[in-house]
Amino acid sequence: MINVVVIGTHHLQAESIAMLIESNDDFKVLGIYSRTNDFLHQSYSEPVHIVIKNIHKITSDDISDVEAIQQIHLKAKILIISYAENEETIFNIIKVGAKGFLSHDATSQDLFEAIYSLRNGYDYFSKCITNILLNRYVSSIQKNEKPENEEVEKLSSREIEILSLWGSSYTNPEIADTLHISIRTVETHKTHIMQKLNLKTQVDLIKYAIKNNIIDL
Repeated sequence: MINVVVIGTHHLQAESIAMLIESNDDFKVLGIYSRTNDFLHQSYSEPVHIVIKNIHKITSDDISDVEAIQQIHLKAKILIISYAENEETIFNIIKVGAKGFLSHDATSQDLFEAIYSLRNGYDYFSKCITNILLNRYVSSIQKNEKPENEEVEKLSSREIEILSLWGSSYTNPEIADTLHISIRTVETHKTHIMQKLNLKTQVDLIKYAIKNNIIDL
């Protein structure tokens, strides 16, 4: 059983999220709170595995709240649900401890997948968040900002082009059309990019960029 706490200033939204979570037999909602402080002052006989914080627009207070949750509930994974409108804010809230981020247009399936992923020790970002982070990675590469790991220098100019379009949410057919190459060639270049960086997924690429100071949090 995965124990979840839901925090949200809009209580009706928080209750709706909690009801959705409890429709899955693998999940149990331990509490619903309007304020983070109310949650932090609550004691539980069961461990808190996932803390979901539903935010309309992230503020500095929300970032402080995430940091406080992380300090008190060391083993809990924090999932943010919010509008993805400011990349610096997204970076900052990830920096203080958020392990997952869903935009408000996420589906119930996205929510379930995020909870399972966080519980299993993996970060989870919805596609639009991944694209924002990937765009920052691409921008840094194009500005020739050097990472500590020299693997990124192995990328060819064509692979940088592919990565740039990929980070801008282009599909494989759109990349192929833009660069006047075949879709199969695009797929091959993507495979080579991940192989050269010793990575498997876009999230791994983002982690790599953060670790090597390509994305400056």
